[in-house]
Amino acid sequence: MFLALLELRAARGRFLLMGSVVVLVAALVGVVSGFTTGLGDDTVSALRQLPATHLAFAADAKSDQFARSLLPATALKSWQEADDVDATPLGVSITRGTTDRGVDVDLAAFGVEPGQFLDPGATTGHPLRATGAGIVISQQLHDTGVRVGDTLTIDRVGIRLQVLGTTDCSSYGHVPVAYLPLDVWRQIRFTMPGAAPDARTTLPNEYSAIALKAGSDADLAAADRTLGTHTLPVRDAYAAAPGYSGERVTMTSIQAFLYVIAPLVVGAFFAVWTVQRRPELALLRAMGASRRRLLGHTLAQAAVVVATGTVVGAALAAGVGALVGSEVPFSLPASVLMTTMATVILVGLAGAAITLRKIATVDPMTLLGAAR
Repeated sequence: MFLALLELRAARGRFLLMGSVVVLVAALVGVVSGFTTGLGDDTVSALRQLPATHLAFAADAKSDQFARSLLPATALKSWQEADDVDATPLGVSITRGTTDRGVDVDLAAFGVEPGQFLDPGATTGHPLRATGAGIVISQQLHDTGVRVGDTLTIDRVGIRLQVLGTTDCSSYGHVPVAYLPLDVWRQIRFTMPGAAPDARTTLPNEYSAIALKAGSDADLAAADRTLGTHTLPVRDAYAAAPGYSGERVTMTSIQAFLYVIAPLVVGAFFAVWTVQRRPELALLRAMGASRRRLLGHTLAQAAVVVATGTVVGAALAAGVGALVGSEVPFSLPASVLMTTMATVILVGLAGAAITLRKIATVDPMTLLGAAR
């Protein structure tokens, strides 16, 4: 280890250059991880917060279920009668509105039954009421200027909603969520622009999905066959959110390429470094140094360079996250950062390990032959 540190000091220019490359790769991986997590949160955080185990959709809705699926009240009643299952309806629509103070907002309207397990309650103000056209907004809508007590008018249909309270941050399809009673959601979802007020009394009694709390004895597959529904675990339903699958594939592909680049760059550097040191390595072998010691010597150098560069890169990625703040969907929790950086270190050391064969086969006669 002492010799490894001496070489690091003697060739500090080369190792600083290599370390700088590792810093940039680690920082880029960290930033991409932050955007991947942030985009995911901005797309499906409202779904992640649902206190449900499964979501039942219409059987003919194979993709974009929240936009395409409609389930009748009879399906809800049947699910509520199923053994070991607690069921409540859920409506999801993306719309736009304007407050009485002139604030224009996009919002994802989540229709829930007040008092049931999907009702988010309220962190400030009042929760949803069983009667009346009131809504509880997410924190993002509050940050854009919507306040408790405002009246929000839904575009195209003219429905007026009183803002009753606020709840935690939640988004769906990069749009902040507002929770409202199912009857109001049905008006937003099914009312034609310009329709007469009495037409709203004959709206379809349908929902986007049915949220389920399923116990261990619930036979969801049998219920699906009987009721003509298609039930998914909540996590699997994330793909039904607009843009979620495409974004995940794109960002994950970028991360994968970076994980491939890191060991190639580190391996190329240490391969060249090993070739340049072959006479010194041969001398050490002639003096009695074991192959194991030489291998440990090289891995120690690689570990110092890769680990130091990764730690600096992690700090740089965290700094980028603090800099962009809430301007873009960026989220880099400590657990994600540590996992990502650990992966960078492992693949970097794997790249350095590629050079070990050349070190293990160094012949002491190389030095003697070079001296003749």
